[in-house]
Amino acid sequence: MNTSSETLSIGDIKVIGRLIDASNATLMGEIVSSNSSIKVIYKPIAGEKPLWDFQDGNLAFREYCAFLVSELADFNIVPATILRDGPFGLGMVQQWIEIDKTVDVVEFGQSEDSQLRKLALFDSIINNTDRKYGHLLIDSDEKLFGCDHGVSFHSQNKLRTVIWQFAGEKFTTEEMALLERTREVDFNGVFENYLTDIEISAFSDRINTLIASGTFPLPSDEWPAIPWPPV
Repeated sequence: MNTSSETLSIGDIKVIGRLIDASNATLMGEIVSSNSSIKVIYKPIAGEKPLWDFQDGNLAFREYCAFLVSELADFNIVPATILRDGPFGLGMVQQWIEIDKTVDVVEFGQSEDSQLRKLALFDSIINNTDRKYGHLLIDSDEKLFGCDHGVSFHSQNKLRTVIWQFAGEKFTTEEMALLERTREVDFNGVFENYLTDIEISAFSDRINTLIASGTFPLPSDEWPAIPWPPV
């Protein structure tokens, strides 16, 4: 069931668990309102660990920016996400996706599924430095979602992903249309409170470069191409 970003803003967040494998504080929560109760992921900024190559206290903003790209450019591949207060302060709150546990995400992630092509294109645009198999969420309707986009939008090309099977392939007509649609959105205004000017400029440059090349990017020989661990 889809959850709108507006729904996530209504009601109090009650923490009901924690994802212990996550490097930053990643809490499972419940938002209870007068009409419903929904599960969410809540990542408070206070629980973010400092990184040498990203601004401190900024990962939640990047998660939100990834959702905005997905939503405004019609990728529709990131679960509904907002920024809001919770029990441990301001943070990212995202729709919980009930996954199909019968799907082997490693096997799926190495396939030629068209949804993976769209996610690979999305990651190339946002410069995702940490696309792991565990960040692929496939629900009971076989719909793919991507999660964990906190280390994205860096101004330097740092794409790290397990989805390299499309590298060098030409974009389809539909993929080129997605790129053109993304370029048409005024992301300068959308991102101005969340990313630096140089990161916003680099985001725009990446889209133009992808359109000009017409192909999926190749792994870099200057930066590790695959995150570790990959799952």
